[in-house]
Amino acid sequence: MSTMKLYGYFRSSTSYRLRIALNLKGLTFENIPVDLRTGANADPAFTQRNPFGSLPMLEADGRDRAQSMALLEWLDEAYPDPAFLPKDIEARYTIRELAYGIATEIHAVNNLPVLKYLKDPLGHTQDVIDIWYRHWLARTLNPVEARLAQLKTGDFLRGDAPSLFEIVLIPQLANARRFNYDLSHSPHMTRIEAACCALPAFIAAHPDNQPDAQ
Repeated sequence: MSTMKLYGYFRSSTSYRLRIALNLKGLTFENIPVDLRTGANADPAFTQRNPFGSLPMLEADGRDRAQSMALLEWLDEAYPDPAFLPKDIEARYTIRELAYGIATEIHAVNNLPVLKYLKDPLGHTQDVIDIWYRHWLARTLNPVEARLAQLKTGDFLRGDAPSLFEIVLIPQLANARRFNYDLSHSPHMTRIEAACCALPAFIAAHPDNQPDAQ
């Protein structure tokens, strides 16, 4: 089997998700930077392979695959050990509830194309855009924190290892810190974050440790 190729951008939270996942699965992959700042993802050579023009894109088993959440579940099905989702249906639901909450309610309104559109053509200042970003963070991270409190979690959402939830959470918290979001009122999330960020798979996936980091 040929080595997987991950097309991503060091600061892209969705690319960060895939780096974490591939590392946790112990899979070897080639990291190929695609510079979002220059619009390299919109190049026809890229969009012919990935019509979404989005990151990440994973070249694996002779196919180009896009959309990070679909990719994460594909990886878990294709390479089931270690599992990102447990066998118990209720435990699987809990993980999906929180992971998809972050992926759909925060990332969808705070991704780079949205932020660029707010600036040009809509003409908002960076200060206003930062307020927008933090508003949508709070709208979902506060309920996530409340749910974690109800669940009485430990270092991870379930058991002694990261799940799909942590793979989605950690990149979002990294973005939250970039936008000066106050996490002091989120002890459950930051406890999980600390446990994850001590693991080699998360350390290697961190944006600062990528070849295109600047």
